[in-house]
Amino acid sequence: MGKAGQAKGFGWGSTPQNSGGSAAAGWGESHPAVHNLNVAATVSLISPFQIKEDIPLTPAAYQTVVESRETIKQILNGSDPRMLVLVGPCSIHDDEAAIEYAERLAGLAHEVSDCLCVGMRVYFEKPRTTVGWKGLINDPHLNDTFDMEAGIRKARRILLAVTELGLATATEFLDPITPQYIADLISWAAVGARTTESQTHRQMASGLSMPVGYKNATDGNLEIAINALQSAQHSHSFLGIDDNGRTAVIKTRGNPWGHVILRGGRGGPNYDPSSVSGAVEALRQAGLPTRLIVDCSHANCGKKQQYQERAWHSVIQQRVSGNTNIVGMMLESNLFEGNQPFPSDPSKLRYGVSITDECIGWEKTAELLRAGHAALRSVI
Repeated sequence: MGKAGQAKGFGWGSTPQNSGGSAAAGWGESHPAVHNLNVAATVSLISPFQIKEDIPLTPAAYQTVVESRETIKQILNGSDPRMLVLVGPCSIHDDEAAIEYAERLAGLAHEVSDCLCVGMRVYFEKPRTTVGWKGLINDPHLNDTFDMEAGIRKARRILLAVTELGLATATEFLDPITPQYIADLISWAAVGARTTESQTHRQMASGLSMPVGYKNATDGNLEIAINALQSAQHSHSFLGIDDNGRTAVIKTRGNPWGHVILRGGRGGPNYDPSSVSGAVEALRQAGLPTRLIVDCSHANCGKKQQYQERAWHSVIQQRVSGNTNIVGMMLESNLFEGNQPFPSDPSKLRYGVSITDECIGWEKTAELLRAGHAALRSVI
């Protein structure tokens, strides 16, 4: 084919389009754009360094993060016999309600601290099966304005408030850029059921500074979580950003503090003794630490908040009966039980009620933690 034929085949000579950038040597100005065709806008974001300068880590928060990370590691390696309990809202959408919850939880955590190490779920990013609100960092004003700088600032202030109360913080990292902005305030992290198979998230986890839990897939597949755990233990090199917000090659050492989280699947719950035993054996066969965490919510309660209690009591009983492979549990809890639809007018939201998954209320939360504490006192 001659040059004229090649040009016609690639659409040369068509009506020029705005590429959103300058063309090399000027020739692209007379040809259609080939990049950013579906990008409506690009908004520059403040650097992680500047955010940390504006909202710095305080001495009290620093102490909480350092000490709680070390405690969680000791629970994972068996040198601390207590159970780790990560409890809190499915997602944070209201800073006032989040801090009130944290203040209540801090007192309860102290009360049960001889048997339970309690940390707060402070989840700012929400994976969606299709579409929906993606979390406080993505859309802090709940109105599709996607003011992500405001979201990062709000998230960081909430984390500071929680850690200054002496509470460990737990979150799921969804966007691999997010840790650069808030990870210094996180004690424990999760890689979710929808992203555990993702190479990007396994690489990210290999460089995180805190213990990381890997959930089984939404269909219940445990092998994906085991593979993630193995992968993240190794060093990786991948693209990311540095503290100044510049694109960089991130080289990691690998994260040795990984563990599996059982969260159920489409086939049903997996917190029962048989499922736990199967998970322990799979970890043993893979040559991995056999300690794991059970998530009492999600598919382990059929997304019905009232069934979290059933999972909770089963797991506590397994631990009382001598199963030390179970080292922790997770609960989705808020000031008030249930959830509410995402409204067109955020001012109409009910205070302290989840806008994502159903949560148990505060009274039930306190009841379950105290019951678990009472049961475990005989063995811890």
